[in-house]
Amino acid sequence: MPRTPGSPLALSARALVERAEATIETLDAQQVQDMLDDPQVLLVDIRDVRELERDGMIPGARHAPRGMLEFWICPESPYYKPDLDDGRKLVLYCGSGWRSALSAATLREMGRDDVAHLGGGFSGWKKAGLPVVDKPQK
Repeated sequence: MPRTPGSPLALSARALVERAEATIETLDAQQVQDMLDDPQVLLVDIRDVRELERDGMIPGARHAPRGMLEFWICPESPYYKPDLDDGRKLVLYCGSGWRSALSAATLREMGRDDVAHLGGGFSGWKKAGLPVVDKPQK
């Protein structure tokens, strides 16, 4: 029998995020700020480009949209971006931490054990009064 629109799903988005967070490293805003100058860490902003243009980003972060992340990380993909696979630890972030938790879990499933995410996301970063820069122009 087909699912009725608006009826509960077998697994909610929140449940997916909670399951992901049980398997990944979650960092708080202060921990991420302490990593900003670490050459062994790459911050990866997975938000939509419109969010970056509207709200800015964490200084030094590299943009990799959520919809392309797995393809940009995978050496076998025609969309592979070597700068996302150069030995640095990846710290992912999104708006609130949900997308980055799911993304970090997916990358771990793909074999990346050097990935974490910013709990609370960019919203938490801004709420903590930490630095924000405009999205770089191409």
